[in-house]
Order: sequence, then C-alpha cells, then structure tokens
Amino acid sequence: MIFALLPNVVLLDLAGPADAFRNAESRVPGSYRLRFVAPAACLPAAVGLSLSGLEPLPARLSPGTILVLTGISGPGIDPREPATRRLIDWLRSSANPALLLCVCAGSLLAARAGLLAGRECTTHHAHIDELRRVEPRARVLDNRIFVEDGTVFTSAGVTAGLDLALHVIGEQLGPRIAAEIARDLVVYLRRAGTDPALSPWLMHRNHLHPAVHRVQDAVARDPAASWSAPQLSAVACTSTRNLARLFAEHARCSPLDYVQLIRFVFAKQLLTQSRLDLERVAACAGFRSAQHLRRVWSRWEARPPSAFRGRESHAAQA
Repeated sequence: MIFALLPNVVLLDLAGPADAFRNAESRVPGSYRLRFVAPAACLPAAVGLSLSGLEPLPARLSPGTILVLTGISGPGIDPREPATRRLIDWLRSSANPALLLCVCAGSLLAARAGLLAGRECTTHHAHIDELRRVEPRARVLDNRIFVEDGTVFTSAGVTAGLDLALHVIGEQLGPRIAAEIARDLVVYLRRAGTDPALSPWLMHRNHLHPAVHRVQDAVARDPAASWSAPQLSAVACTSTRNLARLFAEHARCSPLDYVQLIRFVFAKQLLTQSRLDLERVAACAGFRSAQHLRRVWSRWEARPPSAFRGRESHAAQA
C-alpha cells in the first residue's frame, strides 16, 4: 500500500486511513505494508509539521498495490506547482494500482491524471465544482461519504477517508475485522449511500459500547454455540436484565435477536457456498432443525432457502 503525498498534506486525510490499515496489519499480518512516497524526501504538512524520510515516486507499482491519494490544504489543486505537476505526471505514466483510493482533494489529482474519466466519484464539498470542471467526463456525486466505482474509490475527505479505509478493510478482510478496528479507533462504522443494503454482519453495530461489542464479537466468532441469555450476559460481565437494556439502547435489538440474525447470515453463506443439505446447514449454524431455520429465515429474507442453493458455485461454473 502506497500513500502519495504533496506539500501541505492534510494530516487527517493521511493519518486516519493509515492508522486503520496499520491496525488491520496488526490483526492480519501480511495484509497491508504501508509506504509513503512523495516528489521530495521531506515536505511540510498543513499544520506546520515536517514529514521526512519519504520514499521517491516509484518507477512502477508492484502488482496488487493499493494507491492512496490524500488532500492538501487550500482552495484547490494548482497543477502548475512543481511537486503537484510531478505527481500528476507520475500518475499518468507510471501508476497502475490494483485499487485507487482518493481522499478529499486527492480526487482532483486523479482527475487531472485522467483516472476518473467515465467514473462515478466524489470529493470534499468545497471541491465538487472544481472536480466537475477538471473532469467533465466523470459523474460527480454530491453529499456522499465515499463512492466506489470498480477499482476506484473517492471520498469526501478528512474523516471520510477513515470511513473509506474501514470499508475497504471490511471488503478485503471481513466486516468483523473492520468492526474491531472501528471500535479501537472509537469511530462509527458506516457504509456508502450507494450500497444497496447494510451487511448483516454490520447491522446493530453502529455504536461504541464495549460490553455489547464484546457479546457481538463472541457470537460472530461462533454462531453455532449454545447462546443462552445467561451465557451472553457472562460474556458481557453483567446481568441478563442489564444486557437486554444495553442491547435495546445501543444495538436496537435484543441479544437473542442478534444471535438469530448472525446464525441466519451464517446459514445463508453455507447455502450459497456448500452442498450441505438444509438439516446440516441448520445444525452448523446453531438452529435446532431445518424447520427452525426456515421460521427464522423468513424474518430477514422473503425468498426461501432453496433460492440461494449453490448460487455462487453455479456462477463460477458458468
């Protein structure tokens, strides 16, 4: 993973995503190796700090590299500024990342390099009009936290860069890892407005209460365990009555409702990814029987379990 920086970089644009990916690397070693490159080995940040020891812009990007373009302080991007000119030229000629993540005015750098042509994108509200002028071939969306279009992600900037990083981590390493990182960073875990629905793994987790998260983590790790109300309250180190109150206040559901939701999600994954019969799927997911699974299934899914049987394996064979 490479962060490409310019003078007057906004530290939140850089530090938020970088710390999220650093946190992910500590949980899943080998997932993200962070490098920081720039047209110069030393440059000032917008707050006045100096960043040094930066690597030069590489001649080419290794396969699988994620490239992050951060914003800078000021009314816009001046393409005549020497460092900016060098970075834009490098993007045009040498950058071919597996994923491109643009934070705030980083979208303007990508646009000037021709990387947003024909794509949906966004940026900080102060730069929306400039982005439309710079790249008229792009479909610029207002009022979005971030926008995903193929391998290109653009965000509204500043703290929205952290939302984007958590989204990418969730897509690549799983929503549980993203939720754990969000909790450690004491931020909410959000998704883009363009997403069709919130992942069930993330439902009821847009809160910061540690005991509730502890229970949710335990259930997600082992959905098929015998999760009774006393067992859940033991994980939370509180009474069953207080845990029910905490879930109602922070997760907007009951503890046992959450268990059923996670079991439903797990059963749905087994149906699409395995050839197990419904009784076996039900047992693996913690349900008493296939009939019990069907009864719970109808709470979250209108189509029957048979509609999901082997969909992914069939698609792969096609």
